[in-house]
Amino acid sequence: MSKKYKVGDHVTWNSEAGRVGGTICQVHTQDFDYKGHTHRASEDEPQYEIKSDKTDHIAAHKGSALRKTPNQ
Repeated sequence: MSKKYKVGDHVTWNSEAGRVGGTICQVHTQDFDYKGHTHRASEDEPQYEIKSDKTDHIAAHKGSALRKTPNQ
């Protein structure tokens, strides 16, 4: 089971450009469509939409890909 996060938590994750930080803006506990792809999510394995600190880009990730950091 992944670590659980909530809206407003500041997290980091690895991307092609290196480590990126952002704030969780939505938590999904059911499957959802995002950028033309179905992302699998459940109560036990939620997925998170995160707004990047630098670009305002929204990314979707599983909790296992995230690491919580102090709010900025």
